[in-house]
Amino acid sequence: MLNKSEWILCPVCKNKTRLKIREDTELKNFPLFCPKCRQETLINVF
Repeated sequence: MLNKSEWILCPVCKNKTRLKIREDTELKNFPLFCPKCRQETLINVF
């Protein structure tokens, strides 16, 4: 079974973060840190 994965983009500056998600990933209130703009944002991925 092949799972596609993608980089999570920062919601503030739209650059790549250090995390990848797969099609079956679920995150709720996840603190995402962006190394470029140095901001932390809570995200949800379903």
